[in-house]
Amino acid sequence: MNGFERINAALKGLQPDKTPIMLHNFMMAAREHGVTMEQFRNDPKVIAECFISSVDKYGFDGILVDIDTVTLAGAVGVPVDFPVFEAARTHHGNLENLEDVFNLKLSNIENYKYIQIWLESVRLLKEYYKDELYIRGNCDQSPFSLASMMRGAQNWMLDLMIGTDDQIEALLEYCTDATSQFIRLMAQTGCDMVSNGDSVAGPEMISPEMYVKYALPYEKRIVDEAHKAGLAYTLHICGNTEVILDSMLLTGADALELDYKTDITKILETFQDKTTLIGNIDPSGVLALGTEDLVRTTTLELLTAYKNSNRFILNAGCAIPPTTPSGNLKMMIDTARNFK
Repeated sequence: MNGFERINAALKGLQPDKTPIMLHNFMMAAREHGVTMEQFRNDPKVIAECFISSVDKYGFDGILVDIDTVTLAGAVGVPVDFPVFEAARTHHGNLENLEDVFNLKLSNIENYKYIQIWLESVRLLKEYYKDELYIRGNCDQSPFSLASMMRGAQNWMLDLMIGTDDQIEALLEYCTDATSQFIRLMAQTGCDMVSNGDSVAGPEMISPEMYVKYALPYEKRIVDEAHKAGLAYTLHICGNTEVILDSMLLTGADALELDYKTDITKILETFQDKTTLIGNIDPSGVLALGTEDLVRTTTLELLTAYKNSNRFILNAGCAIPPTTPSGNLKMMIDTARNFK
C-alpha cells in the first residue's frame, strides 16, 4: 500500500498493511527546510516544498496542510499579527458589540490573500503526489471558534451567558457561511480531505450542554458541506473531550482528531467502528520535550490500545512544535512502522 491507500483504508475501517501516519507538522516542516514562518505563509511554492522535504525525510503517509490558525479570521476582518518566526495570531476581535452582528455583510473570503496562498499550496501538493500520498486541506476554524475570534474569547464566553439567542445564532450563521466557503474552495484544489478546528468548543471552555446547543449543529452543517463536495472530513477539538465524545460522533465526521488529554480507552470504547481516531501523542511533553525512549513507550502504548481496530491514523494530538527533535519524530514513525 502507498500512503494514500493506507489512510483511505483507515477511514473506511479496512486493514492497512502498516499504521497510517499523517502529521500536523507545518511549523516544524518550515524550520527544517530553513525558511521563516513569514516566508512560509507568503508563498505556496515554499509551503509545498517544505512539506515535500518533510515527507522525503520522514516517510509519512498524509500531509495536513496548515499555514496558521487565524487565516479564516483574517478573511472576515479580524486583525492579525504576522510574526517573522512564528505562526500568525490574533489578539482581539473585530466585532466590538454583539448587537452589531445584524449589520455584518457576508464576506467573500476568496479575496483574502492568505486564503489563496493556502489553496494554491494544497493544489500544488495534490498535483505533485497525485494518489501516492493523502492530502488533507485544513480549513481553519469551525463556526463556534471563528465566532470566538471575532468577538474575542472573553467577550464570546460572556455572550453565551447574557446575549440573546437571536444575536448568538446570527453570528454563528455568519461564521458558518465563512467556513462553508473555505470548504467549497478547498474542495476545488483536488484534496482528499478537509478539516476544521473547534477547540474553543471543548469542555475546557464551555459545558457539554453549550457544546450541543451552540457548536454541534454548526459543526454538523460543515461536515455535510464537505460530504456534498465528495470529501472526507476531520474535526479537531483540543483538551479533554471525554464528556462530549458521544456528541462529537453526531457530527458525522469521518475522523476525529483528539489530543493526549482524552483517555485512549474512553475513545476506543466510544468510537468502536463508528469513526476513525487521528492522534493522539502529546506534541509538547512527549514529542518536543521528551526523550526518544519516552516517545517510543508512549507510541507503543497508543498502538497497543488500538491494535484491534483498523480505524486509526497516528498523529500528534495537536500541532507539533517547531523545536521538536528530529530523532523524536523519527522514533514515533519508526515505532509505528515496525509495530505488529
